[in-house]
Amino acid sequence: MSATVRGRVLRDARLPLAWLSGGALMVVASDRLAHALVVAVALVWIRCLSAVAIAAAGRFLPECGRTAVLALVATFAAALFLFLLWLAFPLAALQVFFAVSLVPMFCAVSGLPEAAAGVGPLGVLRPAAGHALRAGAPVAALALVREPVGFGSLSLPGGAGGLVLFHPFGADSPLFAPVSGAFGALVLLGYGLWMYRHLRSRGERGEGDG
Repeated sequence: MSATVRGRVLRDARLPLAWLSGGALMVVASDRLAHALVVAVALVWIRCLSAVAIAAAGRFLPECGRTAVLALVATFAAALFLFLLWLAFPLAALQVFFAVSLVPMFCAVSGLPEAAAGVGPLGVLRPAAGHALRAGAPVAALALVREPVGFGSLSLPGGAGGLVLFHPFGADSPLFAPVSGAFGALVLLGYGLWMYRHLRSRGERGEGDG
């Protein structure tokens, strides 16, 4: 089996786990916009630091063990991020601890070992940052819908309580409170995935007709 085919097989085998970890991350991190923004920054930090470390040590790593090494490196990067966040905003670190803890698994199953193979640290930094931003943007987008509808507020990181709340619709006036729970987040996520696939299929049909 060629290296290209083997890499495709490995990516296909990890796809359900990637979707599972990514879906769990979106549900947990999108309850508040403040939490989603912190997790988005954590994604960039962990992804880029892990990518640079794997690319720098790529020649010394066995091909079959890259994913396990990436998981360890990503876990260390997540722990370092949480420690630095705790020094600045202790309560914010406690609030996003579980969500940030899901990021290393998401990074480990998203195909970085194959992408970093044979690429220098600087060469892998840009695609790693792009992947992290593309992963963090849907989390923030879901939070922009979920928090105003479910809590009637918007939030930003900071403050003594870990986040600063704004009430554009008046204090404690949620539009549809069940959206703030995990079930509501799953429903919104399902609608978002359906819309994405629908628009993508329409675009592909339009290109085919053109």
